[in-house]
Amino acid sequence: MNKFGRILLSTGALGAAAVTYSAAIERRHWTLRQATLPVLAEDAAPLRVLHISDLHMTPNQRSKQRWVSELAELDPDLVVNTGDNLAHPQAVPAALRAMGPLLDKPGVFVFGSNDYYGPTKKNPARYLVPSWKAKRLHGEPLPWRDLRAAMTERGWLDATHRRHEIEVAGMRIHLAGLDDPHLHLDRYDLIAGPVPSDAHLRLGVTHSPEPRVLDSFAEDGYDLVMAGHTHGGQLRLPGYGALVTNCELDRSRARGASTWGEHMHLHVSAGLGTSPYAPVRFACPPEATLLTLLPRTQKPAPTRNNADKRTPFGAGESVR
Repeated sequence: MNKFGRILLSTGALGAAAVTYSAAIERRHWTLRQATLPVLAEDAAPLRVLHISDLHMTPNQRSKQRWVSELAELDPDLVVNTGDNLAHPQAVPAALRAMGPLLDKPGVFVFGSNDYYGPTKKNPARYLVPSWKAKRLHGEPLPWRDLRAAMTERGWLDATHRRHEIEVAGMRIHLAGLDDPHLHLDRYDLIAGPVPSDAHLRLGVTHSPEPRVLDSFAEDGYDLVMAGHTHGGQLRLPGYGALVTNCELDRSRARGASTWGEHMHLHVSAGLGTSPYAPVRFACPPEATLLTLLPRTQKPAPTRNNADKRTPFGAGESVR
């Protein structure tokens, strides 16, 4: 075999190994990410918020269901779910098994496109096409109303185009959310207006972190916006980061904590699932995030990426 043939063979072997790792190993490497954000009022006590997103659940994903359910052992003060829970018309019971113990905690949610519509078969190359160029393809309608009814019956708040005033762990929280901007269902005018100055936290919730939405939240004075949708890029290259974000957000903010404008913080979850038709992750394991929120005057300890760290643990193990 000549040198060129050996190079082709080696390249093909490396590619096959990467695909195998991405599909069989990393996409099930459930990971807890932790971050500390100074977003609360000066007189507030620390608040622990669990951010889950993009479950893309199918009925037989037992490992994911076990892992998510055990997150309740973290005992968060508040759970925020930023959508895309479903990937199958019969996945509502599976999603509720996963979130079951968390539904006993105070919680808030909005939905994403994959709560409303099932996934469809697509050319994998579409993943690399900017979202504004790609024609959206919708699958069959999903039973999002059943999921919504189950979550609200357990006490979670639907923040879709609503403003809520709640008290959590003695802290007054003003929160508002939007329907999915990725589908252009957002109507910010329904929640527009300055936020109360006496709230300990002003929290915005959206599925897709589109810049036009983030600008509106920032203009109205929100301290923190939480979002999902990007999957953290799903495919990341060391030294380069996310290849795409699947929205208008820049790649540098595809995963984790960042700032938006002068005063607002943004947290984007890389999520816990993938489309069944693109079941791969590379350098971007599935994750949930435990955020510790501190007063704005209290700076978090300096670590990489704004006190952002990952703590992997396997399904069935303690999350503490």
